[in-house]
Amino acid sequence: MTAAGTLYVVATPLGNLEDITLRALRILREVDAIAAEDTRHSRKLLDHYGISKPLISYYDEVERRRAPELVARIQRGESIALISDAGTPCIADPGYRLVNAAIDAGVAVVAIPGASAVAASLSVAGLPTDRFVFEGFVPAKPVARRKFYAGLIDETRTTVVYEAARRLTASLADLLATLGDRRIAMVRELSKMYEEVLRGTASSLHTTLTERERVQGLQGELTMLIGGASATAEEIAPEELAQAIAKLRAEGKSLKEASQILSRETGIPRREIYKRGLE
Repeated sequence: MTAAGTLYVVATPLGNLEDITLRALRILREVDAIAAEDTRHSRKLLDHYGISKPLISYYDEVERRRAPELVARIQRGESIALISDAGTPCIADPGYRLVNAAIDAGVAVVAIPGASAVAASLSVAGLPTDRFVFEGFVPAKPVARRKFYAGLIDETRTTVVYEAARRLTASLADLLATLGDRRIAMVRELSKMYEEVLRGTASSLHTTLTERERVQGLQGELTMLIGGASATAEEIAPEELAQAIAKLRAEGKSLKEASQILSRETGIPRREIYKRGLE
């Protein structure tokens, strides 16, 4: 009986073709075939590195039909690499059904880590990264978009989403009306020639981008990071906050240190906690 092959989930560059690992290049050279979201787009990367392998179209519309076909090939002993247009497959990109089908079939699924727009954007946003949530693409239609943002009202973690530039000013207006003037970071053209990170409040960025849209238009897709809802001292029982401060003080922490720790955990400004501790 022929031993089953392996499904490799391979991260590819977001833009700059140098952002690919040596292991990823080796795997792409060794596999029997490559399942690609857009074969024309992926051919540019493969040609750049002199890799010649059969390419199989694997995008949203054909995923349900093609996943069983690819798993059958892997069961017959072939190894296949799954790649998306940019970054890591399955993260708001095709691949979930193939990975799930491979797991159900009992064949090996191996991650080949690398570029990720979510991780890269978080690293430069300047927003808290100890806890975050990824919510995929913001809905395109206004009613669905406002409902989407309404679901984030009580979210205290940094939220990462993908948004289309052509809808950005309308999306920011809905965000501002729903969530208030949250801290925002926007990362566009990541790792490309015109890479840009915009940071500020929802209102300031809406003003900036509205003017830019009027002058030159907005294109492409970007990663938007939304600061979490901040708690206030009034929303937390005074006894609960006092007990938390006392516990940290009993552990040998100074009031300043306790304030810093609790500020990170609750989102309450450090000075507010320090003032409560003095009281």
